[in-house]
Amino acid sequence: MSINNTNLAGFGDLSSFEPEALLGQLPGEHPRMAAALALGKQASETGHFDVAELSRIVNELYSEGFPAGSPLAKQPDFASNDSLSHIASDAVLPNATSPKGVTEAPTPSIWSAAPSFASTKPDFASVEALQLQYGSSGANPFSSNDIALDQLIVGLNNPYENELKQILSGASSKPSGVTSVGSGVGNPSNSSHSPYYFLQDSPLHESQLNQTGKLPSASHPPFDANLVRKDFPILSELVNGRPLIWLDNAATTQKPQAVIDRISYFYQHENSNIHRAAHELAARATDAYEEARETVRRFINAPSIDNVIFVRGTTEAINLVAKTWGKKHLSEGDEIVISHLEHHANIVPWQQLCQETGAKLKVAPVDDSGQVLLAEYQKLLTSRVKLVSFTQVSNALGTVTPAAEMIQMAHRAGAKVLLDGAQSVSHMRTDVQALDADFFVFSGHKVFGPTGIGALYGKPELLADMPAWQGGGNMIQDVTFDKTVYHDAPSKFEAGTGNIADAVGLGAALEYVERIGIDNIARYEHELLVYATAALCKVPGLCLIGTAKEKASVLSFTLEGYKSEEVGAALNQEGIAVRSGHHCAQPILRRFGLETTVRPSLAFYNTYAEVDVLVNALLRLSSTKAPTNFS
Repeated sequence: MSINNTNLAGFGDLSSFEPEALLGQLPGEHPRMAAALALGKQASETGHFDVAELSRIVNELYSEGFPAGSPLAKQPDFASNDSLSHIASDAVLPNATSPKGVTEAPTPSIWSAAPSFASTKPDFASVEALQLQYGSSGANPFSSNDIALDQLIVGLNNPYENELKQILSGASSKPSGVTSVGSGVGNPSNSSHSPYYFLQDSPLHESQLNQTGKLPSASHPPFDANLVRKDFPILSELVNGRPLIWLDNAATTQKPQAVIDRISYFYQHENSNIHRAAHELAARATDAYEEARETVRRFINAPSIDNVIFVRGTTEAINLVAKTWGKKHLSEGDEIVISHLEHHANIVPWQQLCQETGAKLKVAPVDDSGQVLLAEYQKLLTSRVKLVSFTQVSNALGTVTPAAEMIQMAHRAGAKVLLDGAQSVSHMRTDVQALDADFFVFSGHKVFGPTGIGALYGKPELLADMPAWQGGGNMIQDVTFDKTVYHDAPSKFEAGTGNIADAVGLGAALEYVERIGIDNIARYEHELLVYATAALCKVPGLCLIGTAKEKASVLSFTLEGYKSEEVGAALNQEGIAVRSGHHCAQPILRRFGLETTVRPSLAFYNTYAEVDVLVNALLRLSSTKAPTNFS
């Protein structure tokens, strides 16, 4: 198969959809050239045009960036919020005179992706140059019902899709099966495309899932943070006349439109109490709620949905374990081990339990970088230790603890382990079976889901042994005035009407992350963290707190001459949201002789340009004698 591209030049024409023509736009040799040329050769020899492979190659091109001088090369990053303002205003932000509400981000197109051609409508006059020439099979690959036009052009919307469809299908007498997002053309079974740019690939079949039901990492196209941002409407807000730069992700993450829409859909079409009813809406609500539980199970690789309990969040999950398993199994003289890194939510419940039972709380120290001292931790693991509870990622420092090793060490001492995943779940892959954690807890709002919802994972034998915590409806099998028979887990720990809609929203958030790919997220965020760390170190008077080798997306610091709240207030004037304070982790800050820090924290929708704006603001602030001079 070949495409006659005579008299066609430049990206603003249809020859750009050939691998050879697309890569021909690039100066010099490109690492994807060989793969694309091989694809074209295979198409010529077999008559089969592998659109999915072409889509993958081109998505990688867009993700990795083009060489300087290419029509598709990225434009220079902007160094300040002032220079970002007009760009953002034209793209996804309301202008200065418009209300400060959520605005609909325009969908990027293949034409706007190349600025030098953005204002030029493709020339469709030379139709003869676009006639398809086929091999002996005589089949038109563009008439196949399994080809989506949005895949053919890198998953982006094309404003001239009708002309394209006519041209691409013109050489065949059969009806074209070319489809585009939302067009409704082609095979209905293949037209369920998502409005989110990275979800525009074909839905995965069950055969593409591995044995654990998790999405294979190879199924995720590379992503561009600037395109991801368009899925988050709040990122189009203006703050003090500047584009919002959300660097408070360790406190809470923003929500993609997919989550907002899913919750809205629940209230519009499914709202009902779950279980115990025979009507249609109860069935819909119950299905949605339990499907969300299955999504959580898959996301953390729990062996069964019966291991997953919905709670309000990490804090409630830890309290649940403390008030049930802990109260049953700990007594005077027993010990609980935590680390110096812990959030108050992983300190206070254990203190309360020790006060009630007579047990003692021991603390594993950290070194000057903020990493747990494993040798000292090992010394604490005596036969008296019944429970170890520690964080996988520190919310105050960003330290990634050696969780798997610490769990193994605790198990060798005969202790059970609760792993706090509140700060890790959005940044790295979670596999509770591989970790061998006895309990794992996290909050939905830390992973792009709603507030007021989270999950507790527990090994089945532990959940079966734990007494009920709260009593009420939903968690009982039978009630008389003499006794009550409880359901098994998870219902035993979900008394009353749960947070149904937000559980459904949590499921949508985790599916969103799955479709992007948690490994893609981890890779991008790590590179952004390395960049931000190096940039912040250039600010005079700035001292980073927490410099462990293994870190995730948190950059706590102090700035000489300023209180943390003064820095936070000054950054807010620039539209930059950071957390200033003790971060509900006073013990670890006091370990470094501090009461507060400034804490920017990153997510996959943050960009290098935003880091530059932050650093420039801090450079300006550090060069002034007083915060009041910052303007």
